[in-house]
Amino acid sequence: MRILVSGASIAGPVLAHWLTRYGFGVTVVEQAPAPRRTGGHAVDLFRPAMDISERMGVLPRIEERATGTHRLTVHREGSRRPVRADLSKIFGGTSGRHAEIMRDDLSEIYRDAARDDVEYAFGDSVTGISPGGEVTFENGAPRRFDLVVGADGLHSTVRRLVFGEGSPTESFVGAHFGVMSLPNVSGLDGELLIHVGVGRTAGLYGARHLGDARALFLFRGERDPGCHHHDVARQKARLRAAFTGMHTEVDRWLDELDRTPAFYFDSITQLRMDTWSKGRVTLVGDAGYCPGAAVGGSTSLAVVGAYVLAGELARAGGDHERAFPAYERAMAEHVRGSRAVALSAAKTLVPTSRLGVWGLAQGARLISALPARPSRALVRLTTKSARFHDSVTVEDYPAPLAASGPLGIA
Repeated sequence: MRILVSGASIAGPVLAHWLTRYGFGVTVVEQAPAPRRTGGHAVDLFRPAMDISERMGVLPRIEERATGTHRLTVHREGSRRPVRADLSKIFGGTSGRHAEIMRDDLSEIYRDAARDDVEYAFGDSVTGISPGGEVTFENGAPRRFDLVVGADGLHSTVRRLVFGEGSPTESFVGAHFGVMSLPNVSGLDGELLIHVGVGRTAGLYGARHLGDARALFLFRGERDPGCHHHDVARQKARLRAAFTGMHTEVDRWLDELDRTPAFYFDSITQLRMDTWSKGRVTLVGDAGYCPGAAVGGSTSLAVVGAYVLAGELARAGGDHERAFPAYERAMAEHVRGSRAVALSAAKTLVPTSRLGVWGLAQGARLISALPARPSRALVRLTTKSARFHDSVTVEDYPAPLAASGPLGIA
């Protein structure tokens, strides 16, 4: 049985790993001409994704490549006195098992987990999918697959081809997210430096193995219907308009916009679909149920979704008519919880009032000042994300082929 996965970022490689472990043949197609090596931005893995990564045998590499960010310095707009906090206490209170890692590093680690067993086709993309499984490509010859999975992100091509342009209900969270790389002239190592004002937050961080730094920007504003997700010039103009004059340090970061080798920008949007599956096609991760980039734990959700989808296919012996509905039922609660977390996190990270700005800074100070056990209790008491991420559980699926013998589905 041959399965096509579109997208080689996070969900795609995790899904490919587990599908091959269960005896399926997998091809992964990726529009980018080669694996991305610019580092991307830092993403979080919470306990369920860490547990799955351990089962994949890649947890030591993830821990080795973790950013090591453990200090936080908060500058409130209009205040001269920064607040310093111990991030390890905050993360420790948020999840019992957590790692922060650069997105491209994580993608590489997951790809390597099954690199010898998966066919990867970079520099190509899906252009058509027939009900019978015939797939056409932008560059490659047409091929037939038994199943097709869209793991190609918020702006999924597979979703558009199968479900139509207006299929998902997009819920704009009311904020935007941008990130870029720039020289680490401040020598940041293990520290996150942020400036917070009403409706906008800017930050800078480095990591022990990075040769540069990352600047991140979160700001509130109306959605710009004329700003396509590939319109980089317009995106950079929006960032400048939102953050110029916030602080001289932030202005220096903005000066690097025209020179940065890596830039990403998007609206923070949730996808809401009645179903993620149609015929032989299903969606996983942000392609089907994005909870909101940068605020909803979408990376962990994508890892869990890929693991569950592969497990349900294995349990059903490859019968997608049984597996796809079971996958959606198993993921429904996780998706709803991630959406709620995203809405709460967006209000905290991008305050809507001066009181909210003050509360963000003082909350970080209080958590840092308390001993470890009380600080963890305070985080769990005051954040939805802590309670949600620690409560998510994933079940054990059929043992992989190496342990149990053929399932009769290859």
